[in-house]
Order: sequence, then C-alpha cells, then structure tokens
Amino acid sequence: MSNKKIVALTRPISRSKEAKKLVESYGGEALIVPTLELELLNSPSLKKFMEEIDDLDWLIFTSVSSLDSIYKYYPDFNGKLNDNCKTAVIGHKTAEVAEKYGLRVDLIPKDYTAEGLLESFNDIDIKGLKIGIPRTYSARKVLPEELKNRGANVILAESYRSTIPHDKSKIKGLINKILNKEINAITFTSPLTVRNLFKVAEDNIKDQLSKSLSENIITVSIGPITAQALDEFNVKYIYPERYTVKDMIDLLFDKFNNKEN
Repeated sequence: MSNKKIVALTRPISRSKEAKKLVESYGGEALIVPTLELELLNSPSLKKFMEEIDDLDWLIFTSVSSLDSIYKYYPDFNGKLNDNCKTAVIGHKTAEVAEKYGLRVDLIPKDYTAEGLLESFNDIDIKGLKIGIPRTYSARKVLPEELKNRGANVILAESYRSTIPHDKSKIKGLINKILNKEINAITFTSPLTVRNLFKVAEDNIKDQLSKSLSENIITVSIGPITAQALDEFNVKYIYPERYTVKDMIDLLFDKFNNKEN
C-alpha cells in the first residue's frame, strides 16, 4: 500500500464532493463507493403536502435531499409559502442549501440531530401549530412523534427514498478491500450507509467485517446516530464533536497524524 491514505466514502456520489475535496486536501485518496442511493420523489404524500403548504407555521428540513426534491418538482415553492412560516434545519449544510434556494432559515440547533432540533424547540410554544416535514419515510420517528407530543399538528411527506444500489458489485469490492487491508479508513454519514454495507456482506463474513472495521482501519461516523448503527455490528469507531463532513474528515486525519507521530 502506498503512503497515500485511502479513505472510503460511502455516501451517494452526488453527496461526496465535499468529503472528496477534503480528503485530497490532506494528501489522501478518496474511494467513493456508495452503499445507498437517493431517489427524489414527487410522492402522493408530497403532492398532498403542497396543497396545505400555505397553512404551515413551521417547515423542517432534515437533509439536503428534501430541499432538492421540493425544488425539483416545485420550483415556485417559495411563492407558495405564507409570510409567517418559519424554517428550521438540522445542520449548517442544509442551511446553506436552503438559503441558496432563497429560504430564510430561522432555527439551526447546536447539536445536529433530531434530539438537538427538539431541544431548540424547548422554548417555543408549538401547541396547535402546523409543522411540515418533507423527508424519507425511513428516517427515525423521534422528531415527528415528539413534536406531536408537544401538541403540534405534524404533516409528513415522502420527498425522497433511500435504497441499496442495484449494482452491488462495487460494495462487494469495498468489503474485500476492507478485509484485505487495502484501505486505511472508511466514513459513514447515516445509519443506512452502515446497515446496507452489512446487508450486502455474506453472512459468513459479517463477524470478520466487523473485526476488520474495528482493528485494521479507522472507522469514522459523522455523529452519534450513525454510531448507533455501528454499535449494532460491534464496530469500533470515532466521531467528531461537531457532526459535519468537514469535522469528520479533520478528525480522521488528526487520527492518522497522531498514529504516525
């Protein structure tokens, strides 16, 4: 293996550009092998959501994909919102994209998780308010359920879908590279990126895969929610204090440098 650190990125290709640039800025080589695909949807629930858009008090975006889907199918979305509707996002990247689309962002939590977002709503009376959340239906239920518990009328809409790539050959190739110590690190940015990797792995090598991820390479999670998926497979990992792609890659190369010094 060359001295150049090889870092596997498991995000979809369209979401890996930032991480790839960061890895290369450290002199590393990015190996992009998506373990999930994102399909933008104009689902029946999203169509119904758009019929009620003018009545919303809050909009919550938990991913860039939801924004991309909304503006793909409804480019005049901003004109449909009422002036009093506020927007919350789960992290700075989603905020950047929302602002590029012309949305004003009113709330970003310090902790970029559903729990962090809920904490940011602690001092806001949402009882009786109508809150819209376009997202994937495979996302965790903690956010909408807790908002409902606080008295909000929550409208969920399926704006995209996460699936395992149809062509699994590259994922199988990645698994072989992990087992053969042909990469130095791997990053995971959502629970599904972890679970899909293990779904593709043959049952008889799952334990060996967990061991290799724990002992032979550096496994990096973007944050604690993705880390919970790694816990399911007994994989040892690290994750940054701030749950962003940049902080994740910075932490990884700090770890590399500490190992070498």
